[in-house]
Amino acid sequence: MLYLVPTPVGNLEDMTLRAIRILKEANLILCEDTRTSGILLKHFDIHNALQSHHKFNEHQTVRPLIERLLAGETIALITDAGTPGISDPGFLLVRECRDAGIEVQCLPGATAFVPALVASGLPCDKFCFEGFLPQKKGRQTRLKVLADEERTVVFYESPYRLTRTLTQFIEFFGAERMVAVCREISKLHEECVRGTLAEVAAHFTTTEPKGEIVIILAGKES
Repeated sequence: MLYLVPTPVGNLEDMTLRAIRILKEANLILCEDTRTSGILLKHFDIHNALQSHHKFNEHQTVRPLIERLLAGETIALITDAGTPGISDPGFLLVRECRDAGIEVQCLPGATAFVPALVASGLPCDKFCFEGFLPQKKGRQTRLKVLADEERTVVFYESPYRLTRTLTQFIEFFGAERMVAVCREISKLHEECVRGTLAEVAAHFTTTEPKGEIVIILAGKES
């Protein structure tokens, strides 16, 4: 059995009782960074074996992991924060497990974009998730396509690139398009700045953005 176990994006109280139990019972816990995950596991008194599993080594480690799962072991996959597979490693291992007939379960739990979307005040009945935009090749092409998207669009962004991205959004979506920039979800300094692209870009030009960033962009009016 492979378990995908969400971990808190900020507040450790968001860890579920089931997630703690699964991690304690697993034969092996896969994580992006053993140092980061080690802090989380120590907090919940979990002492199981940890192994690095990230985008730079997942193609090399996936086959031995499949063999262990086929041999009857239980493996849990976590990321530094949030739900595995959502802008984090997970897809490759899940696909290989499904192809090999290995059962996969994903626990419900923390992910940054859902609370940001729901709290943004923008329509959340229909939306599309873009995650991180390409940094160079294909970025402008993708933005041109999204300019006509009528659903609310969800992006992840680094605080170091936020003002550049908002400025670029003005170019492609127009200065009056509504947006909400949510940062530090579930943490002490959680904040949601909402307004037009022009207003929010001006805010973060004078106020340095910090923390994990989720951008919720209103869709094009039909």
